[in-house]
Amino acid sequence: MGENATALQTSLDRLLESPGVTGVALIDAVTGLVYGAAGDIGEAGGGAESSELAALIAQRLGEAGAEGDLESVVLTSRRRHQMLFSVVRPAGDPLLLAAALDRDRANMALALRSLGDRVTEVLA
Repeated sequence: MGENATALQTSLDRLLESPGVTGVALIDAVTGLVYGAAGDIGEAGGGAESSELAALIAQRLGEAGAEGDLESVVLTSRRRHQMLFSVVRPAGDPLLLAAALDRDRANMALALRSLGDRVTEVLA
């Protein structure tokens, strides 16, 4: 377990290298349990709140007729962006990667693409 935890922490720490990223957390999408975090976890968002938000948005999209699974959510405030990415894994509960970005230092489109591309590295 210790080796896996170290690999997870290393992967999360690498995500902080993306421009403007101030915090990241890997969250169980069903229970809200935070498996690991790096940077400012307070800005990335709490586990329970993030999982509830993703579930609510997915439910509302389904009610509106959208098909398929939720891929990502972006919330924007005056100071930061908060992004939630669904992390697909072969077994177990789905996961979310929560990321906080400093709005003045981050290019949201570039960060969304970069973090989306790198989210699978977290589970490698």
